[in-house]
Amino acid sequence: MPFPRLYAIIDRAHTGNRTPVEVAATLLGAGVVLIQYRSKHGSSREMYEDCIAIQEQVRRSGGVFIVNDRADVARAVNAHGVHVGQDDLAVELARSVLGPGKWVGYSTHDLRQVREAHGSSANYIAFGPVFPTGSKENPDPVVGLSGLSEAHQATRKPLVAIGGITVENARAVMEAGADSVAVMSGLLKAPDLAARAREFLAVLAAYQRSRV
Repeated sequence: MPFPRLYAIIDRAHTGNRTPVEVAATLLGAGVVLIQYRSKHGSSREMYEDCIAIQEQVRRSGGVFIVNDRADVARAVNAHGVHVGQDDLAVELARSVLGPGKWVGYSTHDLRQVREAHGSSANYIAFGPVFPTGSKENPDPVVGLSGLSEAHQATRKPLVAIGGITVENARAVMEAGADSVAVMSGLLKAPDLAARAREFLAVLAAYQRSRV
């Protein structure tokens, strides 16, 4: 399938009074096809139980499920792939844990890292934060739309923009060179999660139609 325009991130610490499994069901019902699960402080067992349930939902919907950081959990639940950062397992090591045919995504924050990722076997590259974000404890410096455009020029791999992306700025992010937008707070903090997901999908679909 073409790389999905909306890359939804479910962070266990930011789901409010809903479980990650409930959030995943809502997103899938709204038309989201790519979901990443993230839990920076949960136990391995908690991660596994969340992920095995979400993976089953995503499988039934025909979508793609990515586990953040933990290649071992991704393999245990037969997820579609894992997403690793600069301090996690290297791309090739993560791939060796998952086995062939799986996705490995890689987070980058400057052009040197983008070029390094381009030379790896990563299936896609995340780049950011594009805008200020409060979802990370120690965020990297903001790269802006100009930095995103430079990253776009530095790789032919799918480029996923992340950091502070909203319904209002998503189109500008795509126009700057992103293939997809990764969104966490812009979804999870919305009063109506399903409606917000559909808003994002509509904006991204309109951008895609304008490119034809």
